[in-house]
Amino acid sequence: MRKIFIRLVLCAMLLALSYSASAQQPKKVPRIGFLAAVSLSANSVRFEAFRQGLRELGYVEGKNIVIEWRYADGKLDRLPALAAELVRLNVDIIVSGGSTATRPAKEATNTIPIVMAQDTDPVGNGFVASLARPGGNITGLATLAPELSGKQLELLKEIVPKLSRVAVLGTSTRSGNAQSLKETELAAGAFGVKLQYLDILRPKDIETAFQEARQGHADAVLVLTSAVFVLHRTQLADLAVKSRLPAIYDRREFVDDGGFMSYGTSFADLSRRAAVYVDKILKGAKPVDLPVEHPTKVELVIKLRTGKEMGVTSSRNVVARAEKGIE
Repeated sequence: MRKIFIRLVLCAMLLALSYSASAQQPKKVPRIGFLAAVSLSANSVRFEAFRQGLRELGYVEGKNIVIEWRYADGKLDRLPALAAELVRLNVDIIVSGGSTATRPAKEATNTIPIVMAQDTDPVGNGFVASLARPGGNITGLATLAPELSGKQLELLKEIVPKLSRVAVLGTSTRSGNAQSLKETELAAGAFGVKLQYLDILRPKDIETAFQEARQGHADAVLVLTSAVFVLHRTQLADLAVKSRLPAIYDRREFVDDGGFMSYGTSFADLSRRAAVYVDKILKGAKPVDLPVEHPTKVELVIKLRTGKEMGVTSSRNVVARAEKGIE
C-alpha cells in the first residue's frame, strides 16, 4: 500500500509539473499572408481598412497577429513566387487583394485557407463552385463591378446630356473585363451611345489610349477595373482633365487623386470585411462552410472642381445622390 501511495504521489507531481509547463508555453500567434498585385502606396486605404477590421475584432498587428505583406508592385509575373513564399512560411491564411492575386495563391496551395478581399466573378474565375457553397479552400467577397458598368454609363449620360460616343478603357487580360464590357454594351444600346473600346495592357498604353479617344471624338471616358489603372490613377485623371473628357471610375481613390467621378463598390469596406473571414477561420471555421458575400456599400463620389476645369456642369440630381461631392 505504501508503494502504491508513493507512486500515486509521484504521478500527481509529474502531472502538476506537466500542466505547469504547458501553461507557461506561449500561445501560438496566428500568421496571415497578404498577397497584392499592386504596391503599398497604391492601395494604402484598403490595406489600412483590413488592419482596422482586424483591430475591431481584437487583433493587433505585431502583438497577437502577424501579417506577412507581399506586394508585386504592378509586376504581375512576381505573384507566383510571392504566393509560393507565403506557402513556405506556412501561414495560417492567405488574403488576396484581388482576382489577379487569388489565382497564383490558388495555384500555390489547396490546403491553406484563402480569403478573397474582392473578386469580380469568383465562380466564373473558377475560384469557387458557387457563392453559397464555395467547395474548396477559397472564400471571401465578390464585387458588383461588371453589373455596375451599365450604371456608370447612365451617370455619364446624365452628366453629359448630348453624350453620343464613349471611350471605354479596359485590360483584356483581366478576369471580369469581358463581363464588364458586355454590361456596358447593353447599356450603350439602350441609351443610343457608341462605344470605342481601348485595350490597355501596359502603362505606356494609357497616353496612347487618350490620343485615340480624342481622335475618335469621344464625349467621355468610362474606366473599367484594372490593376494597371489603380497603379497609374493620377496619370489617368490628369490626362482626362487635359483632354477635357469627363471620366467615371470604379472606385473613389481615382477621385481622391484628381479624377472627376466614381461609382462603384467601396473596396475599403470589402477589405475591412475580409478581416471577419480571417477571424472566423482562425476560430475553426472552414472556407467551404463560409459563403462568398456581395458588397453592402456602393458609393458615388464627384469632384466638382475637376468638372469645372473641364467645363462640365454636374447634374443637380447626380450631385444630390452622391455620397460625397468634393469641392
